[in-house]
Parts: sequence; structure tokens; C-alpha cells
Amino acid sequence: MTQAPTPTADTVRDLVRSLLTDSRDGKETKQGRGGAGPDVRPAGAGTAPATWWVGTRYVLRLAPDREATLRQRRELRLRDLVRPHVPVAVPASVAQGEWAPGLTYTLDTKVPGGSGEEHDVSAVGEADLAGVLTGLREVPVRQAETLGVPRAAPRSLEALRRSAVRSAERLADADEFDAARLNQLTAAASAQLTAQPGSVVLTHHALTSGHLVVSADGRVRGVLGWADAVVGDPAEDIAGLALTVDSPAAVHAATLAGYGARPCLRGLWLARCDSVIHLAAATRQPRRHPEPPWQRTRAAPRLGADPAGTRDGPAGHRRRPL
Repeated sequence: MTQAPTPTADTVRDLVRSLLTDSRDGKETKQGRGGAGPDVRPAGAGTAPATWWVGTRYVLRLAPDREATLRQRRELRLRDLVRPHVPVAVPASVAQGEWAPGLTYTLDTKVPGGSGEEHDVSAVGEADLAGVLTGLREVPVRQAETLGVPRAAPRSLEALRRSAVRSAERLADADEFDAARLNQLTAAASAQLTAQPGSVVLTHHALTSGHLVVSADGRVRGVLGWADAVVGDPAEDIAGLALTVDSPAAVHAATLAGYGARPCLRGLWLARCDSVIHLAAATRQPRRHPEPPWQRTRAAPRLGADPAGTRDGPAGHRRRPL
């Protein structure tokens, strides 16, 4: 297979110039090529970035290979299906096509706001998240599958629990984690939290802080990154929110969306086990600038020792447990 060309600012600018009827629509400053083109800049690190900011109004996403092309085409169709069901913005494509033979692009309108890393989600924002979860339940599963959205079998919480216990023991030996935090999830308890038959819904499956658009007042204004969506276990999205905004907020949003205690607890334990496993893997990675243990362990128990997710912070905001 022919290797894809490496996107550069010049090639991106030329592509965008041809897409926008007036190049000023995508120009933030006069610092484009000779002042004659839209201002473009990579949205992330890397020698061959696939996502580019175009002024302040657009985002250009380039599929770097054939697999990414298939995922992008599916994502564009899925976004159109999801948009009427959710109360927040879903990116809209103003132009799409091929930027290289067999490789697609989409020029999306930018959703105003910051990331979940920049702004905390407020209590009102939790209601926005509840609307997202509710909307995902309303999307017809068969329609999503017709678009090519895959169906994913629910994960075994017991298998995940055993893996997390081993990881917690390694972390405890290194004095970086209290393994007793997992004691509440016994084999019997994990058996009670298996995914319920017939409960599959469309799940975003990547509700990370980078995919939530949050305004300065804590409202959730949009959800990005629909390429990983699957038809599957709704607890996976509850788990994603637990890791992203914290366990009380995730439980509150899921409860408002109509989920009961069982999927909420399953989601929280999926998140807790995942975080411990990932933390153990991270501590085995060589570090150029070693961090103190308290910094490395901070990420895992944003879920804290409160699996029911009942702790509240000040009015309007949730306190993030450490």
C-alpha cells in the first residue's frame, strides 16, 4: 500500500482555502502563508498531526490510514444519527472528502468551550451529562448497527477484579497504593454486578475529559470523538464519566438518566479496576523525570473510597475525591 503523504501546514492551508468560500472565515490573523491564507496549526503533538485548528471556527481532521478512513466515515454518519437525541452539541461537518487517494477528511465547526481538563463540570453540568446518557439510550440500536457501529460484549467484572487485585498488590509493595481499597469488591459482589441481558444501548465508549466540551460556568456544551462508539454495556459510559468528572457526578448523571444502582455500581467498579491496572502499568514505565508516588497515585482514586458516589462538594460543584 502506498504510504500516505505527511500533512504540512502548507498542504492543510491549501486544502482549507479550497473548501472555504472566503478564506477570511478560517483566518484568525494575517500570519497565514504570505497573509493570503487561513491560519492553521496542529491541534496536537506529533510529526504528522491528523487534527488541525483552522482559525477559531473550524477543526480539520485527516484520516491517516485506511482503517481511520473507515472509522471517520462511520463517525460522520453516527453523529448525524445521534445529534437529534442529545441536548448538547455534536460536531457538524461543513465539508468532507479525500485529502489523499483513499484517505478522508472532515472540516468540522468548532464547538465553543474548553475541555474537561480546563473546566470542572458543575452540578448543572451533571444534568447535561444525564441528557447525553438519556439520548444515547434513545438512539435506535438497529439504526446504529446499520451504520456499521460494532456490538461489544460486556466485560467480565470478575476477570477485571482479579487483574486489578494483582495490580494493587504490586502497587502496595511499592508503597504507592492501599490495596485494601479493592476489598469491597469481592468475587460474590462482582457476580452480582454482571451486565444485565437486554440492556445494551449505544455507548460513546470514550467519555474522556478531552471529549467533553465544558464552558467556564461548568456546563457541558458538547461531546466530541464518536469514532469509538459501540453498541454495548451502558456501564462503560458511567465508568468513563467516573474517571473524567468523578464518581459522585457520574452516579448523579446516570441516576438522572434513569439508571438504577446496579449499572451505576458496575460502572464505578469498572472505572476503579481500570484505573488501578493502568496506574500499575504506568509505574512500570521508565520515567525521565520521576514523579513522587503521591502524584502517580492521585489519578487512580479520583474514585476515592466511596463506590456509591455520595459525596458532595460546595453548592453548584462536586468535590473531586482523591
